[in-house]
Amino acid sequence: MIVTTTPHVDGKSITAYLGVVTGEAILGANIGRDIMASITDIIGGRSAEYESEVRKARTLALSEMSAEAAKLGADGVVGVDIDYEVIRQGMLMVATSGTAVKLG
Repeated sequence: MIVTTTPHVDGKSITAYLGVVTGEAILGANIGRDIMASITDIIGGRSAEYESEVRKARTLALSEMSAEAAKLGADGVVGVDIDYEVIRQGMLMVATSGTAVKLG
């Protein structure tokens, strides 16, 4: 499965558009991560704990979107968009969307 943010795939032609596909992942912070993030906020630097969780959520959302495309018989997903939204304090949603396509 080819997944790209571009509207086309170099060297391939799109033979059919199968529809919009999406994936979502919501992550909640836990007390340990919150404490570590608070320390990082005070002393400066990056929060490896949160970065790891955001990467996991993005990977999960992209995988869910790709699985939905595969169910439609797609070879790829083009025009992929990744959005990050804070739902409430301590909860982040990663949402992905794109167009499932058949490639020739």
